[in-house]
Amino acid sequence: MAAVTAKPAAPARRATSQKRQQLINKIIVNTILAILCVIWTLPTVGLLVSSFRDRDDIRSSGWWTVLPHRGLETVATIELPPDTNLREPITLPAELGSGTYTASQIADGVILPDGRQITWENRRARLIALQEPTWGMNTNFTLENYRIVTGGREYVYTDAAGNRVVESGEDLWGVLINNIAVVIPATVIPILIAAFAAYGFAWMRFPGRFLLFTIVVALLVVPLQVALIPLLRDFVRLDVNGTYMAVWLAHTGFGLPLATYLLYNYISQLPRDILESAFIDGASHFTIFTRLILPLSLPALASFAIFQFLWVWNDYLVALIFIGAQPNVQVLTMRLADMVGSRGQDWHVLTAGAFISMLIPLLVFFSLQRFFVRGLLAGSVKG
Repeated sequence: MAAVTAKPAAPARRATSQKRQQLINKIIVNTILAILCVIWTLPTVGLLVSSFRDRDDIRSSGWWTVLPHRGLETVATIELPPDTNLREPITLPAELGSGTYTASQIADGVILPDGRQITWENRRARLIALQEPTWGMNTNFTLENYRIVTGGREYVYTDAAGNRVVESGEDLWGVLINNIAVVIPATVIPILIAAFAAYGFAWMRFPGRFLLFTIVVALLVVPLQVALIPLLRDFVRLDVNGTYMAVWLAHTGFGLPLATYLLYNYISQLPRDILESAFIDGASHFTIFTRLILPLSLPALASFAIFQFLWVWNDYLVALIFIGAQPNVQVLTMRLADMVGSRGQDWHVLTAGAFISMLIPLLVFFSLQRFFVRGLLAGSVKG
């Protein structure tokens, strides 16, 4: 009897072992994914935090100092005699241990025997800062960076040395309007044209249909760089270069092959019974397209809209060639490139401008992301 009752224990142990192994595999996979997500989002978090930090804090410490950390805090400021020669070794006052150090050693920071540190508070004024190690958080946040970036007027601030500095704003609000004026037509126009073309390839029978569709798919492998110079010559002859029309036409042409292919995969898999019923009721192709195809193809339309919107929004090359560097028609990427060239040391301005450029694409993506996967999987499974 003992041998008979012991037999079912082996399958039970195997099942328990399999469940344990599945749990371990799940923990490993989720841990790896969590680490990848943290690594992927960490630069964005740093960019966001830096955009709200004071300009002097950005230059003196990293963005991670907003978290609890062990650092040095100035507890006292000692003034040296005005006639102190900074080119010779400096003997510190008695309250600082009466040690002798050079000016460069003090600039690098001198650790005293009791664990405190001394460094220059203001070298020109002969002021030495006495610092103690302590736990703290750098929570000196400000909205001034965004006021400088978005506004066009001049701003006055006082730097760490006490100097009064005047700088002009970047007026990104005007550039954002230019960007929206470019990106909306450049996204809507190819979607409408590609939807019409995809419906024709999927449900209309005409000579050369497969040949034309093959040509459209083949255009996906053509790099846009090879068409820039011919397009530029044509736009100059048509007197549209330097206008938004040139950018709309360029992005429409470059985005149509992918849009047509993506929408064709979705539209061709729609139930045939619905369309046949509409034809029997006397509906025309235009009525079927507007009343049935467009509402049913919303996931695919939204999926391509995300691709096209992000591509046009982040485009620099096409805008630079067909619009130029005129300030009144500049797009956001061109203005940010100018800021990097002219204000490369002003990280407080660059981070604020970069986060503003990310804000609208993030809103568009998260508002349409529920359609994203459905649109990408369009036509991948039949039946």
